[in-house]
Amino acid sequence: MDNLSKFGIVNRKEEKYFQKLGARIKQLREEREIDQKSFAFDCEIGRTQLYMIEKGRTNPRLLTLMKIADGLEISIAELLKN
Repeated sequence: MDNLSKFGIVNRKEEKYFQKLGARIKQLREEREIDQKSFAFDCEIGRTQLYMIEKGRTNPRLLTLMKIADGLEISIAELLKN
């Protein structure tokens, strides 16, 4: 079992999607010059959880994505744009 399988990512297509989403979240956060710890606190999610999302190693729940989008002051649609 590889590392990603432990977190519920079962195939390469899903893995690529979560990595892309995580990279987008990280890019948007860094563009706003917000450090990971502060951003996680402001979004009311764990720093480790945010780290795992940004690395594409977990499938974030809708509520978590809503909190992240709110923290970035963008819509979920904008967050999920390719």
